[in-house]
Amino acid sequence: MTDTIRLSSLAPSTAAQKGSPPPVRKPHPLLRLLSYGRAYHRQMGLATLCSVLNQFFDLAPPFIIGAAIDIVAQRESRLINWFTVGDLGDLRTQFLILTGLSFLIWWLESAFEYAYARLWRNLAQNIEHDLRLDAYSHVQELETAYFEERSSGGLMAILNDDINQLERFLDIGANELIHVAATIIIISIAFVLLAPGIAWTAVLPMPFVIWGSLIFQRYLAPRYAEVRSKVSLLSGRLANNLGGMTTIKSFVTEDYEVERLRADSEAYRQSNFRAIALSAAFIPLIRNVILLGFAATLLFGGFQTADGLMSVGVYSMMVFLIQRLLWPLTRLGETMDQYQRAMASTNRVLDLLDTPIQIQSGTTPLVKEKVKGEIVLQDVTFAYHDRQPIIERLHLRIPAGQTIAIVGATGSGKSTLVKLLLRLYEIRSGVITLDGIDIRQLQLRDLRRAIGWVSQDVFLFHGTVGENIAYGSPGATLEEIVQAAQLAEAHEFIETLPRGYDTIVGERGQKLSGGQRQRLAIARAILKDPPILILDEATSAVDNETEAAIQRSLEKITRNRTTIAIAHRLSTIRDADQIYVMEQGRIAEFGDHDALLAKQGLYAALWRVQTGIRL
Repeated sequence: MTDTIRLSSLAPSTAAQKGSPPPVRKPHPLLRLLSYGRAYHRQMGLATLCSVLNQFFDLAPPFIIGAAIDIVAQRESRLINWFTVGDLGDLRTQFLILTGLSFLIWWLESAFEYAYARLWRNLAQNIEHDLRLDAYSHVQELETAYFEERSSGGLMAILNDDINQLERFLDIGANELIHVAATIIIISIAFVLLAPGIAWTAVLPMPFVIWGSLIFQRYLAPRYAEVRSKVSLLSGRLANNLGGMTTIKSFVTEDYEVERLRADSEAYRQSNFRAIALSAAFIPLIRNVILLGFAATLLFGGFQTADGLMSVGVYSMMVFLIQRLLWPLTRLGETMDQYQRAMASTNRVLDLLDTPIQIQSGTTPLVKEKVKGEIVLQDVTFAYHDRQPIIERLHLRIPAGQTIAIVGATGSGKSTLVKLLLRLYEIRSGVITLDGIDIRQLQLRDLRRAIGWVSQDVFLFHGTVGENIAYGSPGATLEEIVQAAQLAEAHEFIETLPRGYDTIVGERGQKLSGGQRQRLAIARAILKDPPILILDEATSAVDNETEAAIQRSLEKITRNRTTIAIAHRLSTIRDADQIYVMEQGRIAEFGDHDALLAKQGLYAALWRVQTGIRL
């Protein structure tokens, strides 16, 4: 996530002249989080109540101590008499009452501590779980261009690190903030009711504490936003390097990558240093502010006790209570530190959730079994973001059940065309229809279920061979998996693997050769049994023998389905019903293999280059 650029004083007027919209002011991250967690408001309220009650009973022992001191010093307790009506009996009875109250208070404090700990921790786990699933589900719905402009490591930092940071705050920090607020309120009320003459001494530090907290929060927020930004860049670097480890080794760039990582890690460390330098100053400042209240209570409360205006027990209790403010308020620095980290993470996670989905699903259902497979592109234009059109005013009709091939030089738009059919990208203008229906009107998942795509960049998941073939076909039997593998000419090599179909392929299928991965991808598409099959350089990584075997099985694979084959190796598509030659985003020529050779055009030139045969 990039930092917001602060423009100079002249920039806003310039931007306004250009008609740039003013930046949208987002709600406070805490309000955004509360809005997201509406389903858990009842649990939040119950957890908050338990935290307040726990703190109330945690602050009760000084009252017991004050009452006991009055009983010993004055043979009666003004505290007990203040809270009760009538005579409670002799001093021994009062001590028995105090002892019983002590047991009750300690038990209730422990009970509410157990309750709030469970409630807050369960709440943290629930929100963390929901956020991670919602964020990941949302990411899956984003268009392909979104991922091309961002690093996977940066997204991982949001989906994992930032959500974990929020979970840590909800687990501990939220309760700490409530404890601090409850402590301030309870002690202030106690001073007003029991020692109104010195109540101002308890209130004295509060404005400074609140003002100081707000100031620290204002300056800490951007520093922790920078920290989260730097850790995202660092995660992106690590993810990128781990994925390209073989390339790093082959080009002997280990030292270079260590230095690049060192620079990113140093930037992260320095951003943390800047945040720590400010957050570490919070506790010492708060201690000195609390000292004012403690000293005032000690001095002026002592004067009132000496003058007989306050009992010794009440004075002792007030001194104890003002000290009880010290510990939670000094912990407030650490809690505010957690809070600011969590709010920075909250903004990043919720910003991801607020990212608009550019490619919206249509509403018309599509039954895969009823798809005939006629595809028509009418006046289609497409360009990647901020680039010249790669496909421009393209017209193409693919009859149902036919096998057509698309060839052309690199960058002519062949693979892009396939991605437009799958709606991985959205066309700029024109229309694409499937069986006469605009694909933008179709339910997106139904459209993609009807298309089997074998990409030239095969991705296999960490798991077994069988699981990768059955991916996208839940409930497939082993017999069906084997049959698909046989059609893809993959069964023979699978049988030679250590555990056959139960062999682990490794991350991205790294334990298999390129040709083996490609055959598994073909088997996966065959098992899906789509009415439309797209082979995007599907035989580019196989040897000649395997290519010949796949070619033999193509007749079975393509039977009763529309097949689009994109290829550089023209030998793999010479038997296609129709071959389209693309050049600079347009159809330059088309026809079957023999007709195109006879034209002596682009196709014939490509054929001569690949075969060495002069026509």
